[in-house]
Amino acid sequence: MTDKIDKGPAATPPAGPGASGTPYEAIKAIPVRHYGRWVSAVVVAVLLAWLVYAFSQGKIIWGTVGDKLFDSSVLSGLGNTIIISVASMALGLVLGILFAVMRLSHNPVTSFVSWLYIWFFRGTPVYVQLLVWFSLPLIFQYINLGPIYKNETVDVMTPFMVALLGLGLNEGAYMAEIVRAGIQSVDEGQSEASHALGMTRTQTMRRIVLPQAMRVIIPPTGNEFINMLKTSSLVSAVQYTELLRASSNIGSTAGAIIEMYFVASIWYLALTSVFSVGQYYLERRYARGSLRSLPPTPLQRLKANLNMFRRTEVAK
Repeated sequence: MTDKIDKGPAATPPAGPGASGTPYEAIKAIPVRHYGRWVSAVVVAVLLAWLVYAFSQGKIIWGTVGDKLFDSSVLSGLGNTIIISVASMALGLVLGILFAVMRLSHNPVTSFVSWLYIWFFRGTPVYVQLLVWFSLPLIFQYINLGPIYKNETVDVMTPFMVALLGLGLNEGAYMAEIVRAGIQSVDEGQSEASHALGMTRTQTMRRIVLPQAMRVIIPPTGNEFINMLKTSSLVSAVQYTELLRASSNIGSTAGAIIEMYFVASIWYLALTSVFSVGQYYLERRYARGSLRSLPPTPLQRLKANLNMFRRTEVAK
């Protein structure tokens, strides 16, 4: 006969929520209270309300701001601001690409000339550069290019030309550094592979390097253009009638100086807002290929939130 060994009562697992009928106690998550956020929000709201109240009590004729917002002279100055900003930015972009390539060249002469250009125009204020171009007829009576072109300097250096040279040459120095950084962000293996396929340096730069460098170049270029819209106000010093000068002329004549400054500020805010939206979508376009999926646009996020709200309403 085999002896039976008493192993004792079998071990039973602890009773679950259904075994004994007693459910587990629910965990109560208590959010952390951020009193500092409420205090800071109240302080900021009070300061903002105080600022609005202070301006509302000032001697400002707000009706004049609304009346002069679409004045023909103001709209003409607004158009001139857009023209000079776009033209100067285009000139700066062309010069930036040219001098960036020169700076990266193995030729010491072209590299030094590029460095000298960038050093000079980045190291002097754009306002001073505008005044130098404006005073150029005091130095040269004629602009003589031999059989190609000859004319009096005072006829050539119109307010528009002064503004274009002053803003465009200054912007070219900054764009040269932006383009150089974009070109250097492209792996050198891309250039080596294109050279192995028989492409020249110019073809490699135009077809291989620059298209890939645009992803790095576009964001700071957009910022530079928005900054150009505001910097263009400096050309009022060289008699170019842009937005600020047009508004100031009306303010001096009508005795509404501060009101016209507000008009100019409103239009500058409108311009920068519109071009900021354009910059956003341009960056998205050149970001394709670098990201697996692009983040949703503000409009797409709004539609997604509306659809989620509708589904919630239907479920109820």
